[in-house]
Amino acid sequence: MNQVKILLTICLISPIIVLAQNAFHNFGDIQIHDQGAIGFHMDVINDGDFDQNLGFTGFYNDDTSLTVSGNNRPIFHDVEIDVPNDLFLEVAMGVSNFQEFVSGRVQTPRDRRNVSLDYIRDSPYLGADDARYVDGYASIAGLLDFTFPIGDDFRLRPMRIENQAAVNTARGAYFFENPNTPNFFTERFDTDNRVSTIFAVSIFEFWDLNGDIETRVTLTWDDNSNIPTLVNELDDLRVVGWDRNLNQWVNLGNSNFSGDLNSGEITSESFIPDNYTVLTFGTSDTLVDGDLQIFTAVSPNGDGFNDTFIIQGIEQFPNNELSIFNRWGVEIYNKKGYDNSWGGISEGRITISKDQELPVGTYYYVLKIEGQKDRAGYLYINR
Repeated sequence: MNQVKILLTICLISPIIVLAQNAFHNFGDIQIHDQGAIGFHMDVINDGDFDQNLGFTGFYNDDTSLTVSGNNRPIFHDVEIDVPNDLFLEVAMGVSNFQEFVSGRVQTPRDRRNVSLDYIRDSPYLGADDARYVDGYASIAGLLDFTFPIGDDFRLRPMRIENQAAVNTARGAYFFENPNTPNFFTERFDTDNRVSTIFAVSIFEFWDLNGDIETRVTLTWDDNSNIPTLVNELDDLRVVGWDRNLNQWVNLGNSNFSGDLNSGEITSESFIPDNYTVLTFGTSDTLVDGDLQIFTAVSPNGDGFNDTFIIQGIEQFPNNELSIFNRWGVEIYNKKGYDNSWGGISEGRITISKDQELPVGTYYYVLKIEGQKDRAGYLYINR
């Protein structure tokens, strides 16, 4: 598409439109006809009817962000978004045929789930990547499988649902934040509160999926997901959900997966999304090693959750020795008779900054127990 669009054909059923200096403000009833095209280089305020459009609509501005607001949802046919400083939605906006990300994100208010970029009648999209996605909520209404082009913190983290789930409209968003301390929910999702078949829950991210039809969901991960802190083998990874009735994390299964520990995707078993407030990754029983349960996520920030490296059951083996190494293989902690007390402080004999807080990142532990095979794996520090 050309970078600059002009108005070709537009039908004014009730010509009450104000073109202010910084906004296109519709109070009436307007329609873009087939073969028509309009390019918005300013904000759009829709307080009238603007939802029977055909043709092409583009959003363009190289210098500043653009905003779509008003009391009524506009619905466009083909949409191109080329706003490097992002297009902000203060009212939902629909796409009924096709949408392309050229530059910039579409940002929606995460505390208002009904304000979303709505893909209507299985409208496809093109161009989503780590710099171009919906930062907030997107929805789908149609008859096909759909992958939400959602993300957060300049990373695209898609979520896929099956075709039947889109019939009554499904809505989703991704949050790169600790579920124990969410910013846009009135409740917290305690990762220590989980059913017995789940032994750990991710503290790095979660998704919100809304819908009342049973589906399987596919979640994706990248190296920021720190999957090695949950599992050593992807067979043991699970999709988990915060049950609205039980108020705890439950196992939603692993029907299929692909990729490796640094990037990939996992598909759950079938469930009804509205029964679960948020979704994320959890682990089955690989971290239960004999009589030990090893929690490999440490967040020493004083909030009372995972403040130290916990090895549940270690008190049964007083003749143990724990060593922790950084990414370069330098030992930064060692203790004989480990007692679940390490809180991310550098204490190694050759550490340059001894007694200093270690930076966020992935570390490696080796646990030796007299008369047993050594245990080793990754742990992650998040503050």
